[in-house]
Amino acid sequence: MKLYSLSVLYKGSTKANLLKAAYDLSSFSFFQRSSVQEFMTFTSALIVERSALGSRASIKEQEYLCHVYVRNDNLGGVVIADSEYPSRVCFTLLDKVLDEFSRQVNSIDWPSGSPATIQYTALDSHLARYQNPREADAMTKVQAELDETKIILHNTMESLLERGEKLDDLVQKSEHLGNQSKAFYKTVKVNTHCCDWITVLHSKRPFCVSV
Repeated sequence: MKLYSLSVLYKGSTKANLLKAAYDLSSFSFFQRSSVQEFMTFTSALIVERSALGSRASIKEQEYLCHVYVRNDNLGGVVIADSEYPSRVCFTLLDKVLDEFSRQVNSIDWPSGSPATIQYTALDSHLARYQNPREADAMTKVQAELDETKIILHNTMESLLERGEKLDDLVQKSEHLGNQSKAFYKTVKVNTHCCDWITVLHSKRPFCVSV
């Protein structure tokens, strides 16, 4: 069981603003980690943008699951984990992080904040601590009741896209992805003959990318 990323974002009227994030990329090739991190950021932002206020959802792609919680005050959190990691623990983590974040960071800073300007340093420790869900459960002595029947499950990332939208176009327009990551996406797609967004994260083979 593995957690790969934990992000806090602000859901704006047209796009999501990344406020803080932590990553565990130790299972990926060293040379691919930068692109993988950018794609996790891109994915987290896209999910928050397409999620309704006050909603919880899980998006499944191959052996990965992305869990999102967007509060009614527009503050959102995303966890990217493998499919074996318990969803309930992920949402417990999101509840804890968003509550803590909202108490430490003034809401006036959410719309325009960035990872460089937001003073919140707990994400890395939370991501490390929750790698073992059994220990995480033991540490969280008081947990809010979570009605899992209200969690929306999307079987693919594509189900979040609007009619006529293509993931390839969103990748090319994304502000979260650098030129190398966009080129890497194209290379992976050509080599694997697959256009799933998760292919970039799933791929362990080194590809030569020209930028």
